Amino acid sequence: MRIFSDPAKLQKWALAARRRGRKIALVPTMGYLHEGHLSLVRRAKALKADEIVVSIFVNPVQFCPGEDYEKYPRDEKADIAKCRAAGATAVFLPTPATMYLEGHSTVVSERRLSAGLCGARRPGHFDGVCTVVAKLFNIAQPDLAVFGSKDYQQAQVVRRMVRDLNFPVKIVVAPIVREPSGLAMSSRNTYLGEDERKTALAISAGLRRIKADPSFTLAQLRRSLERAGLRVDYVECVDAETLEGVKKPRKGACVLVAAYCGRTRLIDNVVL
Repeated sequence: MRIFSDPAKLQKWALAARRRGRKIALVPTMGYLHEGHLSLVRRAKALKADEIVVSIFVNPVQFCPGEDYEKYPRDEKADIAKCRAAGATAVFLPTPATMYLEGHSTVVSERRLSAGLCGARRPGHFDGVCTVVAKLFNIAQPDLAVFGSKDYQQAQVVRRMVRDLNFPVKIVVAPIVREPSGLAMSSRNTYLGEDERKTALAISAGLRRIKADPSFTLAQLRRSLERAGLRVDYVECVDAETLEGVKKPRKGACVLVAAYCGRTRLIDNVVL
């Protein structure tokens, strides 16, 4: 397994691989890898990628002021070992200084799908996501990129960016991976104490119920989260592709939740 820290060296390697007819898959992550991330590597293998590049980069420009950039969990040594065991052929470990050169002034911005939900609560977040993903596409030269559906809005925003800017990259969105309890796997789960982890289960339980019970409303879902002790950021139902609001949950729509468990902001979703 190759390890790169220099964007130019990874790009040179990737271009050479493409000239040899190698199929490249990219798995973009912020590190502190868990089973959800590793499932994306395995999905890339199942799609017959010859080279699987996992990027590990806590991207500063997608964090808003006051968020957890400095304390975001990091474990580079463990991440490299997990990538090797999962079958990655390359790991990309850049630094902010190598990804964003001094005086950088270019931003990639998607204006429609990023406007609501997390985009409305975290101004500039999706500009940071689109910018770093566009850079990763140019550096790693992937034929396909694999994202997880826990970050549902992110996946749809990236798809729109790829469509609108004609990136020759196939976007693959893999299912949410959950802990045995039902909690959606997230690197931020490490912030949760034992009691908070129990409280957080109200999110997945509520989403299961709204998927199974057509009479269960968004208002009832919100109340169930609040009764459990969560501070709700939003509970919304949107069109699964356009992310435009849907007044009443219906088949094919997506219900998304963002809520604070203590100081930790958790997100989850279900497609009905």
